[in-house]
Amino acid sequence: MLEILTMLFIGFSVGLTGALVPGPMLFATIETSLTRGWTSGPRVVSGHALVELLVFVLIVTGFSTLASHGIILWISIIGGAVLVIFGVMTIKKGQTATLSGGSSVFKSPFAAGVITSISHPYFWLWWLTAGAGLILMGLEVSLLAASIFLIGHLMADLGWYTVVSTAMSRGKTLMSEVMYQRILMGCGVFLIAFGVWFMTSQLNLY
Repeated sequence: MLEILTMLFIGFSVGLTGALVPGPMLFATIETSLTRGWTSGPRVVSGHALVELLVFVLIVTGFSTLASHGIILWISIIGGAVLVIFGVMTIKKGQTATLSGGSSVFKSPFAAGVITSISHPYFWLWWLTAGAGLILMGLEVSLLAASIFLIGHLMADLGWYTVVSTAMSRGKTLMSEVMYQRILMGCGVFLIAFGVWFMTSQLNLY
């Protein structure tokens, strides 16, 4: 029982540390919560959780031992390009956005969670190295212990992004239209910056 609680604590603390670091998923959460309300946070996390569950299964079945730097490189290039495209779309939307309505550049918060996860090279790099190591540590106890680690990790994501989406959706009533547009365009700029950074950071290793 102590081992199970330990894995839950590790999963939650590691997950919270990662969630608090600004990244594409944060800006996608902000952007979707302004148009779709506070439920965007949980829905973004649900898309993110689906990807993490699939990665968890791959690690448990031994896929992480087959990962190579070449895989991360291609994820960086393709994923970075995807983030740049969505960043440009967000900036364009922000230029004419109104508080009276409109839709997110992402098809849905769930899709935003999936897209910003699979296009994030450091998401894969972390899970296939440190994340894999923690899961394998849990597997030394039992499959349940490893699963509890993942649950703790997801609890941290859910808690933090729900707070973010709730704050942004409620704060929207206090915004001017100009502020609303600037927030959206700011999210777009950050998505472009992350995309370019992801592509160049891996290319510089060659």
